[in-house]
Amino acid sequence: MFGEHDILAESGIVSAFPQLIGSEPAIPEPSAEGRRKFRTIWISDVHLGTKGCNADLLIDFLDNVDSETMYLVGDIIDGWRLKKKFYWPAAHNDIVWRILKRAKRGTRIVYIPGNHDEMFRQFTGLNFGGVEIRRAAFHDTADGRRLMVLHGDEFDAVMLAHRWLAFVGDAAYTMMMGLSRYVNAVRSRMGMPYWSLSKMAKHKVKNAVEFISRYEEVVARAAAQRGVHGVVCGHIHTAEFRMFDGIEYWNDGDWVEGCNALVEHFDGTMEILHWPDEIARREAEAAAEEQAARVLAAA
Repeated sequence: MFGEHDILAESGIVSAFPQLIGSEPAIPEPSAEGRRKFRTIWISDVHLGTKGCNADLLIDFLDNVDSETMYLVGDIIDGWRLKKKFYWPAAHNDIVWRILKRAKRGTRIVYIPGNHDEMFRQFTGLNFGGVEIRRAAFHDTADGRRLMVLHGDEFDAVMLAHRWLAFVGDAAYTMMMGLSRYVNAVRSRMGMPYWSLSKMAKHKVKNAVEFISRYEEVVARAAAQRGVHGVVCGHIHTAEFRMFDGIEYWNDGDWVEGCNALVEHFDGTMEILHWPDEIARREAEAAAEEQAARVLAAA
């Protein structure tokens, strides 16, 4: 049986986790009291180890929600980019720390590696710091639906037939993420909310829209063949819910462009959360409460 450090060493990115186990995060974790509670949370495509990862938004998400089960649906760590150029700021360590801490508190954590963190697939069936590593999983909702959970690169024709093209696309995507960071830095200084340049481009380009539509249909068809009610996946960085001949297709999005998560409420209801909108709503409510308190104090 491999231990925690054995797995990290075998993956070739052990230096990305300096003194992680037992260390304290650079950004302190607030109390768990007052967090929004869900039965299940799915997140994917975090791409730790890249500048495109919206680590601050994900930390805010983790500090404001809790669940009985959490699925990490692939591409949590970007091994492709780490092999080319090492990048691992303290905030990325803090995300890993929070996930491991959540496992120690009793949350069931299931990690399904994707294509960017495929180096962890060799450890399928093992347990790393309370995190179960699986190639795929099946989830039973509170209202009795059975969902297949997998990253989704298995159904990407580009990944399967032209792996070299996937790497070229990854490089172009990284360039767009760099431009998006500059755009959002300017927007932030102007007091404007987060906005995804690449997400807008994807929805404007006909071929990208057609690819996404075909991908969703293929994944849903695979779920139907396995006799389940639906599927939860990631991979294409497009949070979505669609029905295909009675089969539910859920994509939990990403934490590079959209900053989305999929959640299951305790009655089995599913919902996609767009976290920048959740932050804006929370700040608006706080401002309204502060204004009301001023009015009362002045009365």
